Amino acid sequence: MENEMGSPDFEPTRRGLLAGAATATSFAAAGPAGAQGAGGSAAAAPAAGVPVLSKVSLMVNGQRRELELDTRTTLLDALREHLQLTGSKKGCDHGQCGACTVMVDGQRVLSCLTLAVMHEGDEVKTIEGLGQPDSLHPMQAAFVKHDGYQCGYCTPGQICSSVAMLEEIKAGVPSHVTADLTAAPQLTADEIRERMSGNICRCGAYSNIVDAITEVAGRQA
Repeated sequence: MENEMGSPDFEPTRRGLLAGAATATSFAAAGPAGAQGAGGSAAAAPAAGVPVLSKVSLMVNGQRRELELDTRTTLLDALREHLQLTGSKKGCDHGQCGACTVMVDGQRVLSCLTLAVMHEGDEVKTIEGLGQPDSLHPMQAAFVKHDGYQCGYCTPGQICSSVAMLEEIKAGVPSHVTADLTAAPQLTADEIRERMSGNICRCGAYSNIVDAITEVAGRQA
C-alpha cells in the first residue's frame, strides 16, 4: 500500500531498529580491520593496567637521584616509597592539609598533587634536608622551643612551608591580607596566619607555630 506521496508505507518496529543498529556497528568494526589488512598493521595500544615507566633525575637535598617511575607517581610517593624520605607525610592526599609540603626550587609545593616526572632536574628539599637532630635548622629549633607541635604529624610540612613563606615575604610577594600592595609586606601575625592557612594542625598548636615563625623572622631581619 502506498501513501499520498506515492511511497510505500513505512512503520519502524523496535526489532527492526535494533537489527539495523547491530548491522551498522558490525560494518563500523570491520572498516578499520579491512584497512589494516590492506595497508599494514596499526600500532598496538598499550595494554590496560600496564604502567608506563619514565626516567627522572632529581636533585634531592643536595644529592642527584636517578629514578625510573610509573609516570603516575606523585612527588610525595617518589620521596617516601622510592627514596625512603618519610619525613614528608601523606595526610589527605588531596592537597588540603599541607602535611606533604616540600620545597621545589625554593618554593613550597604540595607534593601529593604534583607528578615526579614533572620535576626533571629540579632541586627538591624535604624536612630531612633542612636539618638533622644534631644540626637543626633555626625553624626546627624554634618549633621545639615554642612547642609548635603535639603529635608531630603535620610538623614537617609546617616547617617547610614556614621557611619558604618567609622567603616569599622577603621577595615582596603579597597575600590576601596585605593592606598595601605597593609596599613591602610586613610580617604580622595576620600575615603569618594567612600565609600558613594551607597547613592544618589538628592538635591546634597554631599560636605556638606563629611564635616560632616570628622568632626566626626576627633573627633574619
